[in-house]
Amino acid sequence: MADKLADLLCELEEDAVLAQARERVSRGDDPLEIIEECRRGMETVGRRFENKEYFITELIMAGEIFGAVMEIVEPALKGRQAATIGKIVVGTVQGDIHDIGKNIVRTMLRCSGFEVYDLGVDVPPEKFVEKIKEVGAPLVGLSALMTTSFNPMKETVEAIASAGLRDKVKILIGGGPVNEKVREFVGADAFGKDVTTAIELGRNYLGVK
Repeated sequence: MADKLADLLCELEEDAVLAQARERVSRGDDPLEIIEECRRGMETVGRRFENKEYFITELIMAGEIFGAVMEIVEPALKGRQAATIGKIVVGTVQGDIHDIGKNIVRTMLRCSGFEVYDLGVDVPPEKFVEKIKEVGAPLVGLSALMTTSFNPMKETVEAIASAGLRDKVKILIGGGPVNEKVREFVGADAFGKDVTTAIELGRNYLGVK
């Protein structure tokens, strides 16, 4: 039962996914667990896409189903909003238009008390620099789903450094292909392999217990 929602989503059973999401929200299930189950379903979709079992149409459809689930659970999440603990600027780097993972992280960060400034997708380095200066955020989150996005990640970190902001921010990176070697290559401070890790890293950098 625990992964029924994930199974339905990865099989692209839209009506069944949304019906179960509504039912679980109405009976008071933890909205974060509903999101987590859908995230696991999206991981399976991603693997099927990589293995050429699914194509771009299925990938887009799965993302749309997940977005519809988020709309269902969002009202329940509002009551979970924690007191603000710090600011973070997030975005998918230039050349990459994937936003499912970023949107999950954004939602969970907000529920955990972060003030999130989401720049969207295909964000050029200068936009990150502008927003960091504007809001004074001590944290930056760079998202990518493609290996071709590693260079734009590196360029974004370099732009932040060139603007004289590198010692004022901690830069976190995330996304399916991201690992420790990628972190070293782009010059980030840490990488998050999942949402929980991203939240823990952010809290640690802010000095929040």
